[in-house]
Amino acid sequence: MALPPQLKPIQHHLRTAQEHDKREPVVAYYCRLHAMQTGMKLDSKTPECRKYLVKLMDQLEMMKKELSDNESISQEIVGNAHIENYALKMFLYADSEDRSGHFHKNMIKSFYTSSLLFDVLSVFGELSDENIQHRKYAKWKAAYIHNCLKNGETPQPGPIGMEGEAYDDEFGAEGGGPSEEPQNLPHSQPSFHGHPSNQPPVSNFSNIQIPPGSHAPANTPAEVPHPEAEPVKPVPIPRTMPVVDPSLLNNTQEDDMRLTPEDFTRAQKYCKYAGSALQYEDVGTAIQNLQKALKLLTTGKE
Repeated sequence: MALPPQLKPIQHHLRTAQEHDKREPVVAYYCRLHAMQTGMKLDSKTPECRKYLVKLMDQLEMMKKELSDNESISQEIVGNAHIENYALKMFLYADSEDRSGHFHKNMIKSFYTSSLLFDVLSVFGELSDENIQHRKYAKWKAAYIHNCLKNGETPQPGPIGMEGEAYDDEFGAEGGGPSEEPQNLPHSQPSFHGHPSNQPPVSNFSNIQIPPGSHAPANTPAEVPHPEAEPVKPVPIPRTMPVVDPSLLNNTQEDDMRLTPEDFTRAQKYCKYAGSALQYEDVGTAIQNLQKALKLLTTGKE
């Protein structure tokens, strides 16, 4: 069934869901859930939209049954951690490639797809300021690099900066890229008003940090060797372990300190984040989240 024109804003999230159906069904499920929720707000009254959204709901119910034994589906807090970790890993992969000056279609797509996945996090509640910043930067970077490569220009690597609303948040429908451009890429690029040579304005965006050992998730689009080539053995990535706070070792709960239900929920969330990080062998992030949970449970403070 074709997507009604009124629901066009959700087309990229649905396409991302299709791309992840087999390799990351949890990601596919939440992409469709976000698309359905957004679609309901866009138009749930006209017959064609209602029919499309009902079909999408049925698909979600079927996926939920098939994935009923998956904690990322049955427990919202685990699903939140799973999607956030996947989005961040894809973002950090693209950001690392960008800062290294390795510009290619897959890194552009990773930037743009990560921005869509940060959208998807809204199904769990309001986005954190950090994720809003990542989404904004990823969407802008994808369009900027795509525009440069399309015009035969060399992009500037790293956080060259954005300023206010000097770029377009929404990608228009006009224009068109080369036939070989990967799916999910915007067809028009951000406008940098009032700046010569269409270069982005200068501002400080260097506070996006890449933790040591960051790497792409297993299913991140990337260049792969020819099937007939010799298999490439993975090279261990050196990691810098965060320092464990000595005050948390052998610590017990402080006297007369009572934890609220919200404290228990936050501590559980930190533990789930740690578990999700370990799925990607991200030991540093796991340790940091476990330390936060331990501090909260022993002091009642974060």
